[in-house]
Amino acid sequence: MDGDTKFALLVIGLPLAGLVYCGLMIALMANSPLVREHPVAGGACFLLIPFVIGASIWIKASAKAYSQQADNSISNKN
Repeated sequence: MDGDTKFALLVIGLPLAGLVYCGLMIALMANSPLVREHPVAGGACFLLIPFVIGASIWIKASAKAYSQQADNSISNKN
């Protein structure tokens, strides 16, 4: 996958995925008695799902960049 394809996926796909996620959560809140009875727990779950996904992507990218930087610094010393 080249850079333009990744950028297009980010610009177009991410907002569409967010809209689908919000729509699913609103539908779940409207139709699930469990979520209506426990709004704080339901809201926390709705908040944590995208946060955990985003944090894991961020950490994975940071670890990859850090390991590449460490590899480059080792190869420059030799």
